[in-house]
Amino acid sequence: MIRRILMSLAFALTTLMPAAAASPQEQRGKTFALNNCAKCHSIDKVSPSPLKIAPPFRTLHKRYPVETLGEALAEGIYTGHPTMPAFQLEPDQIGDLLAYLKTLE
Repeated sequence: MIRRILMSLAFALTTLMPAAAASPQEQRGKTFALNNCAKCHSIDKVSPSPLKIAPPFRTLHKRYPVETLGEALAEGIYTGHPTMPAFQLEPDQIGDLLAYLKTLE
């Protein structure tokens, strides 16, 4: 009985640790992604993107070094398909989003 309780507690702590360990910058980046990107892109480590042509954020580091995305985010991202809106981020938003993207690598 005690072993079962301890195992349940260990599992709960293990699943809660990543959320508790996220820095404020990573949390702000996740919130930005949730509010601005999640309509089309998967912003977590497992789910598919709601829009099939939108790459999941967890795969971006395979295409581009995350650090190099900052310049594109500052200048504005424009894509060849009409469903992706053009947008430009402020420097603090860029830092937050890049910090969050690094957690998905």
